[in-house]
Amino acid sequence: MSYEYTLGVDLGGTKTEIIALDKRGSECFRKKVATVKASYGDTIKTICALVLEAEQHLSCKCPLGIAIPGAVSEHTKRIKNANSFWLNDQDLKGDLAKSLSKDEIFLENDANCFALSEAEDGAGKDYATVWGLILGTGSGSGIVINKQVLRGRNLLSGEWGHTTLPWLTDEERELWRDVKCYCARDYCIETFVSGVGFERDFAKRKGVFDPNALTFATTGKDIVELMAKGDHDAKACYEAYLDRLSRAIAAFSGFLDPDVIVLGGGMSNVNKLYEDLPDRVRHYIFGGEFDTPIVPNVYGSDSGVRGAAWLPLMHSAKV
Repeated sequence: MSYEYTLGVDLGGTKTEIIALDKRGSECFRKKVATVKASYGDTIKTICALVLEAEQHLSCKCPLGIAIPGAVSEHTKRIKNANSFWLNDQDLKGDLAKSLSKDEIFLENDANCFALSEAEDGAGKDYATVWGLILGTGSGSGIVINKQVLRGRNLLSGEWGHTTLPWLTDEERELWRDVKCYCARDYCIETFVSGVGFERDFAKRKGVFDPNALTFATTGKDIVELMAKGDHDAKACYEAYLDRLSRAIAAFSGFLDPDVIVLGGGMSNVNKLYEDLPDRVRHYIFGGEFDTPIVPNVYGSDSGVRGAAWLPLMHSAKV
């Protein structure tokens, strides 16, 4: 099936964005608005208003892909595991189909949309197996094989953030025992390798850590700048982060062995990581050989919404 245009919506916790792409992947329309938190009804209204405005601009009806911060249960067809809690147990696709009188609506996890965007025409476009790894406020990942998202039977493919950090040290167990992941488990990878985890570690080293804090006075960018100026704690924080991220990548690469790893989120802007990660991953990986490129994304924060717009084309390719 051929589409003249496709629409993508990125349903984020702070902003909701829509983009229209033509069949060549060129942007034809874009708009973003603030997300109304904790209101499912307002979520439906916001998405519908954006879609109608985009279709009016394009003078045609278009298939719609949506990047969501969760997954759609194969059993209930309702959203599960969303950190935007008001979406959980809602039939988002069905409710939008009724409101928009539209059948061609495709929902996908936002990390999968990031990976799909980069696999289609971004940093992973020349590779068969693309592992998109988001290191932002949280840490999720998506896997795309031959331009198709790998979901898995239980929709858990690429879910690495809520597994235990590999090869935990006794020091890490002690220093991080007061940090609880929102999933209610201890020592999750996300706790250590997210941008927030990086900032949390620095706060601990400076003795200003609040276990209930979700934001910190010294940002990741600040820490990198302090490291460049010779700050001892900043350098130690970076070295610990590098080691933890390398362990996690090594462990999961032992299962997936991707052709390329594309980093996204705020920590993907730390250029030194691309210099240091390959050797450190090689230190931990089974067999000691690791030639997989680890590269920055092409589309940055746009990857989620672009990936959503690619969803209808991915589904049409299966037909």
